[in-house]
Amino acid sequence: MPTAPVMAARTAVILIIFVAVFTGLLAAVYLRTQPTLEATALAEKTKLINDVLPSSAYDNNPLQDALQLPAIAAFGLDEPSTVYRARRAGEPAAVVLEAVAPDGYSGKIRLLMAVGSDGKIYGVRVTQHRETPGLGDYIEPKKDKNKERPWITQFNDLSPVDLSEREWHVKKDGGRFDSIAGATVTPRAVVKAIRRAALWVAENREQVFQ
Repeated sequence: MPTAPVMAARTAVILIIFVAVFTGLLAAVYLRTQPTLEATALAEKTKLINDVLPSSAYDNNPLQDALQLPAIAAFGLDEPSTVYRARRAGEPAAVVLEAVAPDGYSGKIRLLMAVGSDGKIYGVRVTQHRETPGLGDYIEPKKDKNKERPWITQFNDLSPVDLSEREWHVKKDGGRFDSIAGATVTPRAVVKAIRRAALWVAENREQVFQ
């Protein structure tokens, strides 16, 4: 009958073999699925970009023309971020960036927006929020009851340089942007965040498109 030390050694060997085989299987699965996962992630990023920037506006691959930026207060971010640069015939066309409205009704509202090299906004989409369902979530197109002209499209073709600061408010506060009665905290936060980010891009065009 095997002694205790022998049994312990045998058990250890079995465990080592099991771990080695299991690790090998995981590695094989990862290597097999990695291209698919990367392709899926790439397609998702491309879709997000095309949600805010029409493909006709550029002819390069913005995902391959990225610029790393430090934390930009105007973007509402406290961590470094990436902006994707779109070009047409080699000339600057637009940048796609993430911005955050920190003062939403229920917390941060994360935005993806495209700003043209002329300072005009191509489009904005809400990528994450926790606003009250049925009340403040109309900032998200798929939850907006107005399907023909979702609330978030009010910013298309506008420029923070061409409009006065006063105009960059909801109508209840004397500005030009619509809002739903009883749910003005959410749009106020989004309007401010979009203006800050777009204004920064307009004022730092040379840095962005260096």
